[in-house]
Amino acid sequence: MNYVVIASALAAFAMYGWVHDEPTLDRLDAPNGGQLRMAGNYHYELLVAPASAQARNAPVTVFVTDLFGSKIPTTGATGSVTFPDSTPQTTIALRPAGGNAMMGEGIYLSAPAIDAIVSIKLAGQQAEQARFKPAKVRDAGK
Repeated sequence: MNYVVIASALAAFAMYGWVHDEPTLDRLDAPNGGQLRMAGNYHYELLVAPASAQARNAPVTVFVTDLFGSKIPTTGATGSVTFPDSTPQTTIALRPAGGNAMMGEGIYLSAPAIDAIVSIKLAGQQAEQARFKPAKVRDAGK
């Protein structure tokens, strides 16, 4: 009996991990047209500016949902997006922007192969981080 319970639990956890791996998330249509990544018990959806030949001041938006797609309010949250391959490396502060959105603006080069690291600390929670490598270039100014 215990073997059946343990086997079922292991199968559920294995399926859970597979459903939320990066290739699977990249095939999903994110609610706002961005790119999804796992961050602890959350999904972060990143939207960056359309591609440009030079670094420029542009918005960055991150939407936070739970693993089932329910919106997580960002009131009281803090966060940042770091573009590690920018020269110099760029970090943009994120602030709550209503609903489940975090938004910031800064100078960065939006290119097809851009990498981004998103870190968000929801009110009363520990900070969670997701790496977008490469981040899909989308319109963050929605």
